[in-house]
Amino acid sequence: CLKKYLASKGLSTSVGDEGGFAPRISTTKEAIEALLMAIEAAGYKAKDQVSIALDVAASEFYKDGKYNFKDLGSAPVSSAQMIAYYDELSKEYPIVSIEDGLAEDDWAAWRDLTAQIGSRVQLVGDDLYVTQEARLARGIEMHASNAILIKLNQIGTLTETDDHLRLLFARV
Repeated sequence: CLKKYLASKGLSTSVGDEGGFAPRISTTKEAIEALLMAIEAAGYKAKDQVSIALDVAASEFYKDGKYNFKDLGSAPVSSAQMIAYYDELSKEYPIVSIEDGLAEDDWAAWRDLTAQIGSRVQLVGDDLYVTQEARLARGIEMHASNAILIKLNQIGTLTETDDHLRLLFARV
């Protein structure tokens, strides 16, 4: 249904390198609206039957303590502005999870994001933790997120992954 919707709008239905569509869509809201149209066309109800998860990869557009996020204008924006945007999005749309919503070294902002919307949205640290024990320990202490993505291939060995999981379960 999403492919049909994109085609009807004259947008590309080519598949990106991780298996998803990669049309030239101007804003996050426009992309979410396309998803909602496809969900409805498939006969499902957004929020009741289908929810939305975002993988933002914010470290990719973070530079010099600011986010170069075109949805919020041409000028770089602060961490607080990104948090306010996620708050708005998560209230307006059935978003249940945001992965890497902030840059991997924007620790205080991660804590603030979790405090602000963490009671209603899963906030996944992937780039934040990169399956590294010291980063996880810091994140737990700071309450920097409420979820983590553990990847065996990210740390390198089964033993290191097991150590990481033991730390996680010992601290929560």
